[in-house]
Amino acid sequence: MSCLPWARLSRLARSSRPARSSRLARLSRTPRLSRAWRLASYAIAPALLLVAGPAAAQVVDTLRARGDSARADSVRRIERVLVTAIRASDAAPIAQTTIPAVTIRQRQFGQDVPLLLVGATPALSAHTETGTNWGYSYLRLRGMDQTRINITIDGIPLNDMEDQVLYFANFADLMSSVQSVQVQRGVGTSSAGTASFAGSVNFETMPVARREGGGDVQLQLGSFGAQRVSAGFSSGLRGPGGRLAVQGRAGVLRTDGYREHSGVAGGSALVGAGWFGDRTIVKLTALVGVLSDTLSYVGATRAELATNRRFNPLAPDERDRFGQQMVALAYTRLVNEGTSLNTTVYRNSAAGSYDYFDGADRYRFNLDHTWYGVTSAINHQRGAWRLHAGVNANDYARDHRGYFQPSTTLYDNTGYKSDLSGFVKASYDVGRVRWFADVQGRHASFRYAPDANAGITERSIDWDFLNPKAGLTMRLGEGVSAFASFGATTREPARSDLLAGDDDLNATNVDDYGDFTRVRPETVRDFEAGIMLARASFDLAANVYSMDFRNDIARIGAPTASGAVLRRNVGESYRRGVELDGSWRAAPRVTLGGNLAWSTNRIRQFTDSSRGTPVVRRNVQPLLTPRFMSTQRADVVVARSLTVSAEGRFQSRAYLDNTNSADRVLPSYYTLDATARWTRSRYALTVRGVNLGDSQQFGSGSVSSSGTVRYFVLPARSIFVTADVSW
Repeated sequence: MSCLPWARLSRLARSSRPARSSRLARLSRTPRLSRAWRLASYAIAPALLLVAGPAAAQVVDTLRARGDSARADSVRRIERVLVTAIRASDAAPIAQTTIPAVTIRQRQFGQDVPLLLVGATPALSAHTETGTNWGYSYLRLRGMDQTRINITIDGIPLNDMEDQVLYFANFADLMSSVQSVQVQRGVGTSSAGTASFAGSVNFETMPVARREGGGDVQLQLGSFGAQRVSAGFSSGLRGPGGRLAVQGRAGVLRTDGYREHSGVAGGSALVGAGWFGDRTIVKLTALVGVLSDTLSYVGATRAELATNRRFNPLAPDERDRFGQQMVALAYTRLVNEGTSLNTTVYRNSAAGSYDYFDGADRYRFNLDHTWYGVTSAINHQRGAWRLHAGVNANDYARDHRGYFQPSTTLYDNTGYKSDLSGFVKASYDVGRVRWFADVQGRHASFRYAPDANAGITERSIDWDFLNPKAGLTMRLGEGVSAFASFGATTREPARSDLLAGDDDLNATNVDDYGDFTRVRPETVRDFEAGIMLARASFDLAANVYSMDFRNDIARIGAPTASGAVLRRNVGESYRRGVELDGSWRAAPRVTLGGNLAWSTNRIRQFTDSSRGTPVVRRNVQPLLTPRFMSTQRADVVVARSLTVSAEGRFQSRAYLDNTNSADRVLPSYYTLDATARWTRSRYALTVRGVNLGDSQQFGSGSVSSSGTVRYFVLPARSIFVTADVSW
């Protein structure tokens, strides 16, 4: 057995699996007429039928339908209480984009979540490992990785507490169960879970309470052996008084992958069931996902790609399999017409293992986490005041195990993390101005329990943060508003930052990493200002931002004996830019749209020891942060049953590390996708083309501790055909 290559074993800092790293309106008043409508329709039905015959029967059906629809609308508003507290309102003074259900359905074909979001909102980039749209992919917002992005679903935090990241691939085909997504750029508004540093992504699942039941089935085939089946159902409001409902969706997919031996097979299921009273809801939600793949987390060098663009340096037998589950029980109460509250208890768990081969040596690594949490929120509106407040508490443990095959245990350690936070958001209308304030207090603690034979004792660390935000939104005229805000957020180091990506701390490496205080929390101070215009034929949102960072955490420390590069704090850096997002109804059947982001980004000065000898670097562009990104879209209604759309995306060049070396560059690229959708009654057929120009560039890349530059190819040119039927 050779010396363990710990830095390589850790790969990217992983969380729930190993080695990876238009806006919603506020809660409105609940109509009191829904029950009255139903009672009235039932009471007058016999008389109407006797007097007017068939015509009266039609009126009765209309009245009953209106009553059922009003009740369904009412309970759906109550169902969204926690989402309303977490999300920003349309008038909040922040940069935000809410992607509605209709847009999700147009874009979605089972791809991993980051690849659906890219292009739908400014300043968001993504890449995939497999060279297809399925399997492991990763997103960045304003150039910052997803460990710095707060992610929630229905207000429940999803980021792994140790490494502060979510592997979307664990929930393959998740977007089939999602009704809307809000992406906040910058520090945004307070949320539950890990710090919103670069921004936040909040998913809202399909509502359980619907007036009528129904369902659908989707069948899909595509390039590189892609196959997908997805089916969903909704019972509608049923039972005595129409108070019970259940809805669910399950999907499975597989692909051979574009890169050699990079196949993926996975699936997910989401089920929601609830009891819906006039003012009270009790709802149970369960989300389950599983993924099995042949590993492709290492890119290829230019020389390897010149010979074989599908090259994968990992072995065909290096595999992993992970599953993740979340279950939540929510109680929601409409106290009065202006006040609502929600309390949700939840459990999140994930487990699995992955292989690592080093010549003839075979290793297997296992991760197994469970965390329990409770989140509670209250929304109150009275006159010009709007108040949202919430608390969230989590308790988490994750076991890390390493094995030398077939049966030698290398280590077995556990990381414990707890988190307690609370926030208050308030807004007040004065004339045309809405003033906004938001403050969050947060306590986090991490404790490391080493292997029994590690030769070291337990160690722990605690952090306390206060994260304030304030701003205003002003109505300048009909359909025109402007905003400005300032906020600050501090984020604690992840486990991978404290351990430099290693998975085990013991007597042989503890001196390299020192105390947990070696890496300090990082802070961002964010100024945002923007303007929004809404006209009959166009919508436009534009904003500028200035994000100033202190103690940015980066891989700039000296290499350790195991080959890992220590994380250290950068003194000062900044990211400043302009973002645009808009659409124009150029003709009755033609809509044009798009977004762009231009930025200037610099690390002012730091001492780089990653190559051994310390070097002082100044005015360096941060890694994987392109200066310019843009998306262009066109949607054309060719006929009543046929629509065609095209989307192009451009990304300028970026550097692969913080040295800004000319030989460590990610080149610029442009890709073009297109979709044609035919619908007829309950049936639809969709044909999608991805990367139709067959761009041979790269979505991302990395530089190893030895200086080897590797790239991940863009998703290759491919075609997907989806047939669906609904009822």
